[in-house]
Amino acid sequence: MTALDRARFQRACGLSELEEDTPKRVELDGTPVSVVRTEGEVFAVNDICSHANVSLSEGEVEDCQIECWLHGSSFDLRTGKPSGLPATRPVPVYPVKIEGGSVFVDVRAPLNQES
Repeated sequence: MTALDRARFQRACGLSELEEDTPKRVELDGTPVSVVRTEGEVFAVNDICSHANVSLSEGEVEDCQIECWLHGSSFDLRTGKPSGLPATRPVPVYPVKIEGGSVFVDVRAPLNQES
């Protein structure tokens, strides 16, 4: 990682700590983040459902979607967009880098700026 990357990206967890399709909640700079390993990739989204103040990391992951356990809305891990009601707003999706067996996330620069 470059010096700029080191300043922006924070270590979220070790890659080996992530079980396939099992969200892991971490907090980076006061931001709750759900880190998910699925379909051969690692994703990071804001851990709070955009519909209700509920932790997404307590939900299930399937087909690159994370489901809110309370009302059943699912969010695309790549875009943050909800795929069904009651959620209508996306959740922020954060850049992820993997280096040296660690997962790094930049919570200051969501990939989906409309969030």
